[in-house]
Amino acid sequence: MGTFIGIDGIPHGWVAVYIDENRGQRFDHCSRLDCLLTVSHSRAMIDVPIGLPEWKYRRCDLEARKLVGSSVFLGARWNVWTFRSYKEANAYYWVWCIRDKLQEVNEAMTPRRQSRLQETHPELVFWRLNGGPLANKKTEDGRKQRIALLKRHGFNQIETWLGQRRGTGIGRDDLIDACACALAARDRTQRIPSDVRDRDRRGLRMEIWY
Repeated sequence: MGTFIGIDGIPHGWVAVYIDENRGQRFDHCSRLDCLLTVSHSRAMIDVPIGLPEWKYRRCDLEARKLVGSSVFLGARWNVWTFRSYKEANAYYWVWCIRDKLQEVNEAMTPRRQSRLQETHPELVFWRLNGGPLANKKTEDGRKQRIALLKRHGFNQIETWLGQRRGTGIGRDDLIDACACALAARDRTQRIPSDVRDRDRRGLRMEIWY
């Protein structure tokens, strides 16, 4: 079975949640993605677009938006990090806020590496676990719903973890989302799109697992 890793971005790096074959669970954080992947693992899922087109929207993003709305970014492009300013980039793409993470992941990614490090989206995972839409994650009801779902699926320490994250730079929603990504890595049950695998010019699949 091995270890499964869920990864989400935080302001100065990444947070990772680990589920091992003995049902052990923990979380960690680092400024660089690779340092969180040094643990031997079967599969990792990350909440950042993998496989970037040079124009148009990714089909997986458009289909995901039909299920969970605007929480799915549109406009991820290969060259977004080359723009000189927020204004210039957003005139085209509206993804300036994640440009560094897009660059870090996609410049290091290869088709071979993508077999073990794949894209997911926490809101799609929660949608699957709940069997439908949830309240907005920024509301008290929305957070309670997501925490309850995580506890139902084995994250009994999630409330303790949320207290332990203080001073680390890990946001509450970031840790909750990383847990969802870990469940996607473990379960890997559904994919958008479900049929033909779209690829970018470097051969990376443009798909979202949840």
